[in-house]
Amino acid sequence: MKAVLLDTEGHYQVAELDEPTPGPGEVAIRVAYAGIQWGDTMVRDGHFPVPRPFVPGFEASGHIAAVGEGVDARRIGAPVAALTTAGAYAEVVLAPAALSLDIGDLPLRTAAGLGWGAPTAYDLINTITQVRPGENVLIHAAAGSVGTLAAQFARLAGAGRIVGVAGSTARAEYAARFGYDQVLLREEFPTELGTERFDVILDPVGGVTRRAALEQLAPHGRLAVYGNLSTYDPVPADTNNLLTLGTSLMTYNSNLLSQTHPERLADSARHALALVADGKIRVDITAEYDLADLATAVQRLAEGATHGKSILRVA
Repeated sequence: MKAVLLDTEGHYQVAELDEPTPGPGEVAIRVAYAGIQWGDTMVRDGHFPVPRPFVPGFEASGHIAAVGEGVDARRIGAPVAALTTAGAYAEVVLAPAALSLDIGDLPLRTAAGLGWGAPTAYDLINTITQVRPGENVLIHAAAGSVGTLAAQFARLAGAGRIVGVAGSTARAEYAARFGYDQVLLREEFPTELGTERFDVILDPVGGVTRRAALEQLAPHGRLAVYGNLSTYDPVPADTNNLLTLGTSLMTYNSNLLSQTHPERLADSARHALALVADGKIRVDITAEYDLADLATAVQRLAEGATHGKSILRVA
């Protein structure tokens, strides 16, 4: 089979490899499309140490070609969207059966756009911060895959006012299509907000953005942290200050959840998938690449030159 290898020098190359065989609790998926996500930049840059050469790729859509021990053989041939630990940039990938979700009539291309971003956005709004009707929500990285989905989930949850923060004018204009009441530029945050405070803030950025977010919380507000796009430097929080205002600093790690409670992640992914299938949530795929163009795709993502969701066409 064809697959993309990340070599010891950090370069991508298309290679011929043997097709993998599913183990207990796994399925083999013949990949149609694979989602490109921030984890790809982290693996490329060595933030997630993995043995190389390595076949990256953490999201796939396609048809189940084989099943391992303990998996219902009737699933063979079913179209699925899968969350994987690696290997999605190949013609065949192994995935946990529990995280390979039947998609029914949803197009495989659309299903590839769900990836880890859909359950992450769903959980951030509905499980972690539990947005209530009328609450005000602030979303950083507003034009990204998680940001555009989270704004839509917040609107469905009945949020009162939804404000986004984006890194450029073009990204702000793009984000505005997804239900935001206002989208600020990064350099305008938090000055342009004046004294406005928020019940929920989503922060994948870190650093000074995270410190400012703590100051932007309304009484009983919740700050949900789920990444470090700008820096890994720690941001201390005074628990006494949090207690005084009833505010909460919360974290979300979908990769860890997939290992400790995969059924919870799968349940959130199914909820998100159903909303997409019903047309209540829109997944916007803005770029599609061939296997040989993966290096370009990941670099554009790392530079902030993309918005929405990028995918790789495999089959």
